[in-house]
Amino acid sequence: MNTDLPPPIFEQLADHFKTLSEPSRLQILAAICQEERNVTEICQMTGLNQANVSKHLQLLKIAKIVACRRDGICRYYRIVNPEILALCHEQLTK
Repeated sequence: MNTDLPPPIFEQLADHFKTLSEPSRLQILAAICQEERNVTEICQMTGLNQANVSKHLQLLKIAKIVACRRDGICRYYRIVNPEILALCHEQLTK
């Protein structure tokens, strides 16, 4: 790691890790690691309730870790951060 980077870069990195430090968010990422899913599917896979999943997805979206697309009344979420996707894939193939 380059320690000559300006402090704001380290602050951004710390915020990124804070976002990922919540176990429920990691469960959600694991659920959408292989393919995009809607909130109902994520709830079924994780056992989390809809309000909780929606809240965490919003935070992940703000952090630019996930994105969503609308199809009718459903929103489908997918991982857009390549580093997170690589990490998920690595963990699933162990």
